[in-house]
Amino acid sequence: MRMLLKFQFDTEAASRAIEDGSMATINEQMFAQLQPEAAYFAIEDGVRSGYVVFDLHDPAQIPTIAEPLFSGVNSKLTLTPVMNADDLMKGLQQAAAAA
Repeated sequence: MRMLLKFQFDTEAASRAIEDGSMATINEQMFAQLQPEAAYFAIEDGVRSGYVVFDLHDPAQIPTIAEPLFSGVNSKLTLTPVMNADDLMKGLQQAAAAA
């Protein structure tokens, strides 16, 4: 299932991780594990934030995705199922056929 992982880094923890180089390692490991369709980074609510779209093959992956972000940089996370435009059109056609 296509998922949107949104994370917000704790400012102090992220600053330390940037200084000691562990932030790059956390991101490299996340990208290697998730093979994201897209990844974006921004400032939201005044903190460093990221948005990663990836395919969740098994809910058992969630702890291995979340823990490095929790323990490494005190992140707040959300995981949300998402659709692309093709998925939306397919779903709308199915909803119309079921009506």
